[in-house]
Amino acid sequence: MAKISNRFWFMLHGWVSLPIWILFSFICLTGTVAVLSHELTWLTNPAARATNPNELPAKPVDELMLVVEKAYPNAQVMGAMTFEPYLVNAITFTDADKPYAIAYVNQYTGEIQQINEGITFIGFMRSLHGWLLFPWQGGYSVGYYLVCSMALLMLASLVTGLIVYKRFWRSFFAPKLRLTQGKKTLLSDLHKLSGVWSIWFIAIMSLTGLWYLVQAIFWHADIDIEPHAPMIAAEQVPLVEAGDLKVPSANVSFTEALSLAKQRFPDFQPSYVMLPEHQRDMYHLSGSGDHIFYDQYSYNLSINPWTGEIASATSPETMTGMQTLMHIADPLHYGTLGGIWTKLIWFCFGLVLSGMSITGFMMWGLRHVRAFKQAETKDLAADMIGEAR
Repeated sequence: MAKISNRFWFMLHGWVSLPIWILFSFICLTGTVAVLSHELTWLTNPAARATNPNELPAKPVDELMLVVEKAYPNAQVMGAMTFEPYLVNAITFTDADKPYAIAYVNQYTGEIQQINEGITFIGFMRSLHGWLLFPWQGGYSVGYYLVCSMALLMLASLVTGLIVYKRFWRSFFAPKLRLTQGKKTLLSDLHKLSGVWSIWFIAIMSLTGLWYLVQAIFWHADIDIEPHAPMIAAEQVPLVEAGDLKVPSANVSFTEALSLAKQRFPDFQPSYVMLPEHQRDMYHLSGSGDHIFYDQYSYNLSINPWTGEIASATSPETMTGMQTLMHIADPLHYGTLGGIWTKLIWFCFGLVLSGMSITGFMMWGLRHVRAFKQAETKDLAADMIGEAR
């Protein structure tokens, strides 16, 4: 029986690692698409477009909630999400025949353009990229850990690549791409050139990915980076007479809660708001301000619906170091810090990074397949010489 060489086992070891490279490429590609998921939604779904032919000002989110309540009298509105000015606002609600639905409401005309009862393309792409659609159980998802662990490989590849590629900075001033010297040379030049010009991007993806890994560990360990809003004590819920019963009566409307939020933070722009889910719950308002590097949830307020008291409020000025990392990671990871133009830059470099993972594996395959064939040829020749003797 023929003896299996060490080279064979080395080759087998490399091919066994192939699923990791496929997973890495898949994560890169889905993340690249997720960067432009809002724009792709606008492009493919006319009902998601916030058309404004008459140049009307945007209506406040509380008015859009009233639009849904009038259209569905038996519905319970839960909250609202706002996006870019060219996308409609999303009002979430439940109804007798709709366990969970999203109303696409044009913030300029006040028209309900679509009712979505399933997952949106934006939500699907973020979930696919973020945790590979693995279920969340006990505060963690196996898929989330798989995705975040790729940051370690990316950072290791960046460091080792810079060590192996001597004087890499020359590619900034004298880029070299040899098109006529064979497949191996072309792949090598393309990989090196892409890597050098993507150093900043790979570093950002690696560092933000490592933060997501730390964040996952905190979630799994039930460690809150941001404290939860306090619950209203049962004895603090005001009751009024209603026949023979006493029922709670809210003294502060959602419109007033929005006004209180703007008084606290004059630059506050709501991005995600939730109405109280029960009698001891509060209005929860998250939004953005004038800080470019923070996400659209960097301002958070919890307002008591009975008294109007602001029970908790956080902003970039009052954040801890961990909270700051939490709110600057997404803009850096998805390129939302500068609007559509930075998204396009992130999208292009996302394609480059995806291509690098493919060319890197192709280079590995060509090198080791050739080495394996040469080794087999030498072994065969040695056997023939041995038999001849």
